[in-house]
Amino acid sequence: MPAIKYDPIASDLFVGNRQRFMQQMKPNSIAIFTSNDLMPRSADGFYPFRQNPDIFYLTGIDQEETILVLFPDAPNPKFREVLLIRETNDLIKVWEGHKYTKAEATQTSGIKNVRWNADFEVFISTWIHQAENVYLNLNEHDRFSTPVPYKDIRFTKELQERYPLHNFLRAAPILHALRAIKNQTEIDLMQRAVDITAKAFNRVMRFTKPGVWEYEIEAEILHEYLMNRATGPAYHSIVASGPNACILHYEDNNKQCQDGDVILMDFGAEYANYAADLSRSIPVNGRFTDRQKAVYNATLNVMKGATSMLRPGTILSDYHQEVGKLMESELIGLGLLTQEEVDNQNPDWPAYKKYFMHGTSHFLGVDVHDVGNRYKAIEKGMVFTVEPGIYIPDEGLGIRIENDVVVTDGEPFDLMRNTPREVEEIEDIMNG
Repeated sequence: MPAIKYDPIASDLFVGNRQRFMQQMKPNSIAIFTSNDLMPRSADGFYPFRQNPDIFYLTGIDQEETILVLFPDAPNPKFREVLLIRETNDLIKVWEGHKYTKAEATQTSGIKNVRWNADFEVFISTWIHQAENVYLNLNEHDRFSTPVPYKDIRFTKELQERYPLHNFLRAAPILHALRAIKNQTEIDLMQRAVDITAKAFNRVMRFTKPGVWEYEIEAEILHEYLMNRATGPAYHSIVASGPNACILHYEDNNKQCQDGDVILMDFGAEYANYAADLSRSIPVNGRFTDRQKAVYNATLNVMKGATSMLRPGTILSDYHQEVGKLMESELIGLGLLTQEEVDNQNPDWPAYKKYFMHGTSHFLGVDVHDVGNRYKAIEKGMVFTVEPGIYIPDEGLGIRIENDVVVTDGEPFDLMRNTPREVEEIEDIMNG
């Protein structure tokens, strides 16, 4: 196998994912998926490869230049599932290392018909001319925007030009619905990512003291990731001390941590392409002041209340409104808002948004901001972050607490249930 860091995943996961996708395809349709580009960094260097999450979800193949073809109504049964992978040679082996063999690709994906990707041009016209509809995949995340003509969009334009009389359909809506609901194998992989992240947090609590630098804390986080077989960070770690904690996407991590300040940390490991997403706020010197503790516990109260609301049938927009009401009450208790301000607020920008300006939850999975339809009811098996925050620039204080939660038929299941979050737990560890 290629040198992946994580343990092999049983192919049943990917076989089932493909079956569910094909069940939702229109009759006499073909679907084609391609892997991500290798992204140039500079000179002759490239950024580390990260697989397209959809092709990983459907195949488990963690390698560049991969193509998946699904054609459930193909006249020739051997072409109903075809995986095309990069053909290796001795030169590639010397410079880049081992690549999937056909047998290894079958073992990983469960696809029996594995070919070298050069065969794609040999068969593509035959496959498409036997189909009426062609499903292609674009990045349809509702927050995605880029001027870069990425692989999927180039591939889509190429096929539309070559086969203009075919009916092209969107694979993304099907995949978004499927990926939003995790099975037990996926939840187990996410638990591994969470457990690695928890180890990093415990390491950081024991390391932190006045005078350390934010980047030193980031280094401790990364060390723990790699020591525990994580691929690396699921996103760039935020280590924001003092006033930096009021910058929501602070990524400089280049300030010295001062005695008396609180550090807001937002980080998560990636394991087998699945993400964890944790936020914690800790005192640099190991003890919260009374004011810091009050703001921390107010945030924690909102988090606990928000977690209990993640039930099947809930609409996310309604959920966010209800969480806002919890936050209003806590902010009034902290003396940051008055009841009069709440009574006279602009409903399009509630008063609490002055101190809590982002959403409480987002989908989590193969992407840290995973796909899913925020306008449909929450279902069992969905995984969400729960991350309220209170940011007070005038006090140089920002608190965010975030856990990852699985929706069940009953009480939500907190993947971070064993990760310290109470004031007393944090202070005990930091002073132990």
